Amino acid sequence: MLSGRVHAIRTYSVDGVLGDITALAAKHNINITLGAWLGADLDANERELTRLKNIVQRPPYNVVRVIAGNEAILRQDLTVDQMISYLDQLRKDIQVPVSTAEPWHVWLKHPELAQHVDFLAVHMLPYWEGISVNKAVGYIVNKMNLLKQAFPNKPIVIAEVGWPSNGRSIGRAHASKENEAIFLRRFISKAREEGYVYYVMEAFDQPWKAKLEGAAGSYWGVYDVSRKPKFEFYRPIIPIKQWRILAISSILLAVFLVIFLLMDSSSLKKRGRTFLVGVAFMASSVIIWVLYQHSLLYQDWISRTVGLMLMLGIMGVWLVILVEAHEWAEALWLQKRRHLNLASPTPVEHHKLPFVSIHIPAYNEPPDMMIDTLNALSKLDYPHFEVLVIDNNTVDEAVWQPVQNHCETLGERFRFFHVSPLAGYKAGALNFALRHTHADAQAIAVIDSDYKVKPGWLKQMAVHFDDPEIAIVQSPQDYRDFDQNAFKAMCYAEYKGFFHIGMITRNERNAIIQHGTMTIVRRSVLEEVGGWGESTITEDAELGLKIFEHGYQAAYEPTSYGQGLMPDTFVDYKKQRYRWAYGAMQILREHAGALFLNKTHLNLGQRYHFIAGWLPWIADGFNFVFTLLAIAWSILMISDPVRFNAPSMLVSAVPILFFIFKLSKMLILYRTRMHAGFSTAVAAAIAGLSLSHTIAKAVLYGLFVGRQMPFLRTPKQANVAPIAQALRNVAQEAILFTFLALLLIGISWHVGFRSVETLVWCIVLVVQMVPYVSAVIFSTISVLPNSSAKWLQFK
Repeated sequence: MLSGRVHAIRTYSVDGVLGDITALAAKHNINITLGAWLGADLDANERELTRLKNIVQRPPYNVVRVIAGNEAILRQDLTVDQMISYLDQLRKDIQVPVSTAEPWHVWLKHPELAQHVDFLAVHMLPYWEGISVNKAVGYIVNKMNLLKQAFPNKPIVIAEVGWPSNGRSIGRAHASKENEAIFLRRFISKAREEGYVYYVMEAFDQPWKAKLEGAAGSYWGVYDVSRKPKFEFYRPIIPIKQWRILAISSILLAVFLVIFLLMDSSSLKKRGRTFLVGVAFMASSVIIWVLYQHSLLYQDWISRTVGLMLMLGIMGVWLVILVEAHEWAEALWLQKRRHLNLASPTPVEHHKLPFVSIHIPAYNEPPDMMIDTLNALSKLDYPHFEVLVIDNNTVDEAVWQPVQNHCETLGERFRFFHVSPLAGYKAGALNFALRHTHADAQAIAVIDSDYKVKPGWLKQMAVHFDDPEIAIVQSPQDYRDFDQNAFKAMCYAEYKGFFHIGMITRNERNAIIQHGTMTIVRRSVLEEVGGWGESTITEDAELGLKIFEHGYQAAYEPTSYGQGLMPDTFVDYKKQRYRWAYGAMQILREHAGALFLNKTHLNLGQRYHFIAGWLPWIADGFNFVFTLLAIAWSILMISDPVRFNAPSMLVSAVPILFFIFKLSKMLILYRTRMHAGFSTAVAAAIAGLSLSHTIAKAVLYGLFVGRQMPFLRTPKQANVAPIAQALRNVAQEAILFTFLALLLIGISWHVGFRSVETLVWCIVLVVQMVPYVSAVIFSTISVLPNSSAKWLQFK
């Protein structure tokens, strides 16, 4: 392949088959600069030099130069004196010009070396020195002039000159095919002008060199590993020859994504459609580009496996971004809400209102709190209702007896049950209540034991049951203790986003999440679907999905008709979210057929919202896996920075983009849809991020372990833990944050930031630290005494 294109080739060793190159090259009239590999093994050096002498001294006599040692002094395998000894002996034994190869600065540092060679074999590789491709040729000319001034009587041969087509960047030097082509064309033109003798490094890509030089080591060839030229030698350079195929693929994927995103967009404003189209085209372009770039890499089975996992991860991230973008568009740019139910001021005749049985499950709850709940219910402005309190498994009679006594004072509408033992946790208690419900009850309402409802709750909500298709009537959860301290204010801000953004968006396609308080369900439908499910720990959300699977409708009103109490400590806040996330994964496993195979009455919109609504949680789970892999890779980078380079910027940019996109979406929607102050939006973001690790563990456990776990109750009115306990509550998060911070310091100190990829990778590590430091901060805030909540702003 090289015959007729080159005058000579340079080799680096005579070991094994490499010793035959001289004879092979002679058949094609190619001269040889013959190399001997010299290292720290002195016996091996002697064997290498002996064979080199034998080759030079026998036909075909096409060896025009000898280079003994390649950067052996730079690597410190040999001292200058040792190298001089080898060179002097060689020059005595053979009649061919002899030298050793070193970078330009080594010759200037050790000028005495030049006295023992016939010519200077110099390496000029501006890429390794971080010089931009536009300044690289001028840089070489400058260094050549320095060498000529220092050694005016010695011929200079540029023994290595080139540019890699792939790999990490170093300073302002970027490895790419176009840069390799540009550099070589410019250099060869200048070399002819200046009369340089040079050897281009190198003829063919050699993937094995990645172990010695990092990713770039594989890509110095003018030809790739398949012996195909990487670029045009004479005609105009086209950086991406396959650009038409890539463009068409990107457009086709984008069109598919646009069709999916705009499938039900009749009520979406033009601005919203434009936003979704833009995100779809950006996603398709990045996905196709990443796949293309990955296809250019030399891979073994391990790298192929890792690459496949990486590609799946990147596409998964973009899937979540598309889902988030869809919610963003529908929350911000919907012309009119099609299914938003607002409280009707029109009075309804009493005899038309359904009899409602209100169920309150309780376990070991403070009696004073429950008495407040019952007193609020006694003031309901509603003609037909009963209240059933089910205390399940509370051991201490002093806890439940006062509640039973108070029920007796409120009249026959209020009934109290203490049941122990009772299996099934909250669902078991609710099913027990259902069996003891008044025969005339047409609807079942559920509230938590800490809720104080407003008098008009049932009258405003029960009217929706006039529609026989309505099986669920839901209003949002709300809280009355948000102004108690900064911790609860931040929790309140985070909760509010779901009920006033997410639930409203889901309601457009009859796909709300039924939650276990402030909910009313048609009794006949509840019994039709088999009651409350005891196989999951989120029986409320699972019941809502079962009801949708049977083809019924839900009515959602974003109006607060009652207020409860929030968790008092960060650990309780985490327990609550762990239960929600774990229960969601249980539901996903149990209802996979309905969600993915459409075996029920669920429509496409409902299946989309249930799957899409859980995707961000699933993303948290896999992001935790990514964090562990990032830690492992960072350790390898520090331990062996030459072999283990930072991942490409395309890979690193994805988690950064994902984080920025999610954070921007939350801040913008809080500011525009909920009219929250900036500090409130930031507080909600910190609260949400602090739960990422908890959600990740719940998701991974729920998806891949799947055993039934105990119901994690969220206690109210608990004693606030001291600072030490607050930090113990986030021990895992604190350890991970510390580990990532130490790795960041280690990379900056041991690897440095000459590579842009390394800098971007460090930004990835910072992004991965954010949820963990948020948890530490939030847990600390949760125990601060007398912390103010006045900054909370909702108009």
